Amino acid sequence: MSTFMIEPGARLANRYRLDELVSETSGASLWKATDETLARPVGVWTFADGFSRTSEAVRAARAASRVSDARVTQVFDADDSGTTPYVVQEWISGTTLSDLLRNGPLEPERAAGLVAEAAEALTAAAQVGIHHLHLTPDKLVWSVGGAVKVTGLGLDAALHDITVESPQTVDAQGLGRLLYAALTGYWPGPEPTGLRPAPVVSGRPCEPTQIIAGIPERLNEIVCRAAFQASGREGPLRTPQEFADALADVPRVVPIPMAQAAPPPPPPTGTSRSSGQLDVAAAANSAPRAPRTPRRRTPPPPPPRSEGSLANRILIGAVALLVFVAVVMGAWMLGAAMNTGGPGPQTAEVPSDNGDVEVDVLTPASATGFDPPPTGDNNEHNDKARFTIDGDPSTHWNTEGYNTAEFGNFKEGVGLLVDMGGEVEIHEADITFGSGSYSVELYVRSEPGAAPGGDEEPVWTGSGVTGKVPIKLDEPATGRYVVVWFVSPLPEDGGKYRGTVNEVELRGIQ
Repeated sequence: MSTFMIEPGARLANRYRLDELVSETSGASLWKATDETLARPVGVWTFADGFSRTSEAVRAARAASRVSDARVTQVFDADDSGTTPYVVQEWISGTTLSDLLRNGPLEPERAAGLVAEAAEALTAAAQVGIHHLHLTPDKLVWSVGGAVKVTGLGLDAALHDITVESPQTVDAQGLGRLLYAALTGYWPGPEPTGLRPAPVVSGRPCEPTQIIAGIPERLNEIVCRAAFQASGREGPLRTPQEFADALADVPRVVPIPMAQAAPPPPPPTGTSRSSGQLDVAAAANSAPRAPRTPRRRTPPPPPPRSEGSLANRILIGAVALLVFVAVVMGAWMLGAAMNTGGPGPQTAEVPSDNGDVEVDVLTPASATGFDPPPTGDNNEHNDKARFTIDGDPSTHWNTEGYNTAEFGNFKEGVGLLVDMGGEVEIHEADITFGSGSYSVELYVRSEPGAAPGGDEEPVWTGSGVTGKVPIKLDEPATGRYVVVWFVSPLPEDGGKYRGTVNEVELRGIQ
């Protein structure tokens, strides 16, 4: 059975259900799939009939399974003995270095910490004779849980038929290029990565410090010793081990997961309709500062004790006590004068604090893409919308791919429509967006209606949001339908522009 005949829902080895085609390259296809035996998401590679490197890819995957470092994508199964060869690997849900660099370069300390983790992972792989040979920014990922992952180890080289005489040096160069990209936002290698090519002077890419001010000279030298194999003061870095040793003392302040943070300044803001107060503001690109050692402050010497100080304090205390008694008696007499009830003591009622209303997680009835006429056709990947309410943030729905960030310049926006099955009162929401930076509006309606606009006001707006965004409405909103509405600009994704939602959780009163 050919890869191009396989459709979503097909099963391999009577165990792996292919759910969604993720990418195709060089006669190989990557699927998001489900291991039905262990009930977990996995990635599955399948290969087209006649693809000349199927056996090499399967062998490379088996070899990569010997690498025990958790920062390398784990291989679970590989088989080329049947009619449909396949490789089953860990499914990585997270954000790539390419994604983050769309918002600009990382802070130097964070960039170094991230690439140092990758260097240690490749050092562990080299110890069992496995090399990457194709390091690019999209191969460096941090998962939703915050773990650094290097994807494509061994398998990428097999798929692209890459063989070299000095594989460790090639990987050291790749690590240097990753650090260059993380520090500058430019890519100094020949591969197309989606990043801007590094500026070149005299036939060689400029050094990082020639592009971005404030990069420590030490990191600049490590980049040059690895990416360009420059001698520097200590000679070129020719292996991942040497690269890792050069960054051994760098704090591991790797990028915080995008599901918990928004992109770097200008800070993203989410405002509710009534107050305009900040709902979300985080910087995925700003490294957490190391806690400063508090300065020891010497207390001022006590004032000299005078002979009359004790007597003075006694006198002041007595006066304060008399004032307190007078205030209490006056308040009691005023209350008695205003009391219109019957004889006997009266009990004052203390109002309870009802500011915090207890809310529950609401269960939606369904979800669908929202692309209403006249500009839309009521079909915005409707079949995938259910993934936004399945409780699994590793699944997602996305809009159609548009040729421009302004929806192809022929519509104002598109969105996701969540049907609650009946009228509910919405107080809070957690919406997990995909990689990239989004401008979003949230609406609560009694009917699906037309595209937002006119006099209708959103109950919340977010600008520059990404990852998991917590939303708390200043005023509860009542309705049956919740619309997550993308407005321009959309982020770029694989040459197209689209919006992505991984999960929607709504809380309120049923």
